Amino acid sequence: MVLYLIAGAALLALNVLSFCLMAYDKRCAKQGKWRVPEKTLFLAAACFGGLGGVLGMVLCRHKTQHWYFKVFFPLFLVVQIAVLILLYWVIPAR
Repeated sequence: MVLYLIAGAALLALNVLSFCLMAYDKRCAKQGKWRVPEKTLFLAAACFGGLGGVLGMVLCRHKTQHWYFKVFFPLFLVVQIAVLILLYWVIPAR
């Protein structure tokens, strides 16, 4: 059970980070400041921050014109959900 709590906290932190990066990059884009590199946004979403990345795209209306963000961010999310379901079945709760 402790493992699930730790994993849940880590997932929450990664998704919040991914969302905050998207929101910060949108704010920087509006103000003409230095931007967050796209590699960083992709890395945050790929490292189990897919939900935060997708929410950042939708709620902040950011990076929605780029096909690679529209394709890969939701794909990251689907793969991450599948991996979490698989891990839930494989690792029993104690």
